[in-house]
Parts: sequence; C-alpha cells; structure tokens
Amino acid sequence: MKKLSTNKIFNKDCIVGMKSIPDEKVDLIVTDPPFAINFKAKKANYNRKSSRVLSGYNEIKVDDYYDFTNSWLHEAYRILKKSGSMYVFSGWNNLKDILIALDENGFITINHIIWKYQFGVVTSKKFVTSHYHCIFVCKDEKKRKFFPYSRFKKGDKTQDGQSLHYRDKEDVWIINREYWTGDDKTPTKLPAEVIKKILQYSSQKNDLVLDPFLGSGQVAVVSKMLGRKYLGFEIVKQYYNFASKRLRKNVYRLKKK
Repeated sequence: MKKLSTNKIFNKDCIVGMKSIPDEKVDLIVTDPPFAINFKAKKANYNRKSSRVLSGYNEIKVDDYYDFTNSWLHEAYRILKKSGSMYVFSGWNNLKDILIALDENGFITINHIIWKYQFGVVTSKKFVTSHYHCIFVCKDEKKRKFFPYSRFKKGDKTQDGQSLHYRDKEDVWIINREYWTGDDKTPTKLPAEVIKKILQYSSQKNDLVLDPFLGSGQVAVVSKMLGRKYLGFEIVKQYYNFASKRLRKNVYRLKKK
C-alpha cells in the first residue's frame, strides 16, 4: 500500500480528497464546515474592511446541507483511528443536520462544547448570537486518547485558589475572536487558542491532524507550530493559496502590502 503523504494541503473538494486516505490513518479531525446560512463573506461585520477579506467563500445550499454533511462525515469516520477523535464547529442554524449525521455515521458524542466569544452581530429583533457550537466525538469510547493534564498540572490553582485544570476543562470556553487588523484574512477563522486547546487535549506530537475545510489554514498552521503532522483540503483557490503561503513562510499572519 502506498504510504500516506503528510504535512500537505490540497486545493480540492474534501470528499474527493478524503477518499484517497486509507482507513483509520488520522488521529484528530478539527474543522469548521460551511454555514449554509447565505453567509455574506465580504460584509463588513466584526469591524473589518471588505477590501482585506479574500473573495471566494463557497457556500452550501440549505436544502443540500444534510446530504453534504452526511457525505463528508462518512469519509471522516472511515479515516479516523479508533484512538482518534473529531471536533466539528457549527452555528445553531443547521446544527441539527450535523448532529443527526454524526449519529447516523456511527460517531459517539463526548461533549457538546460552547465557544463564547466577545460579541456577535448587532440585532434589533432577536437576541445577539455570540457563541459557537463545537461537537466533540469519537469512534471508540474505550480507545480514544485524551490528555487531561496536558495544559495544567493536577495541583495548579487560579489566583483565587480554584482548580486551574478543572476550569480549563469546563465545556464553555470563553475565548476572544482574533481580528487581524490591517492584514489579509479569510472571512471566518478559528482563533489559534481554540485550536491549540483542542490539539493539546486530544493529540500528541507527530499525530496526524486533518482539517477537511481548511479555509485560511489555521488548523494546519497551529498543528505545525505544535509539532503535529497535518493534512488539509480547501476547495477555494484563493484560500488555498493563502494557507499555502502561511505554511511555506512559517508565519502566523500575512501583512497586507
């Protein structure tokens, strides 16, 4: 069997790309799939200027979202190791499709994490959405890896005497969005701190981390920084080029010329 090539990203549909990966080769999957909410990628939300946001965001139609989700999760289940796990980020709009598809593809839910960020888009007729869902799942509950003291020792305390590792492992994560003021950027990205936390708890050095929807390359870039092997797929050429440049130059942010 041909050896799996790692530390690479590919400009292709992730469902096609994952079919080339042999069964049970990936230690950890971390991904933020398309929203299917008619997302306006260039809209000047979150104090950003549209001229600095890369074009090409690839949206999925709402009517197609379940089939799309089911298809990529089917491949994700096949290539994930029994000792591995997966974190899938989602807004609330189409969360039900992801939850149903996870169950139907055989994944076991470990945690439903809430990532609370500093603020959302201002609304006038409903409450402001200022959180993201993150579904933490695995294939085999008995074999999956988790490293509870990878970030803090068992006896570490906060300034007010509380258990630091306990607080860090609560299922509500208060982590600010990142604003790359003045730099090139994709319209959406996970903060490095969110990805770092996931990698530290659910992987070790030289483990293989996959992001099927690579976007700006955040998961691959942070994986490389932490000594993990990485793979990624990104269908939008502009985003793929952006991520490739970050990885090639070994830089976190690309300064806009």
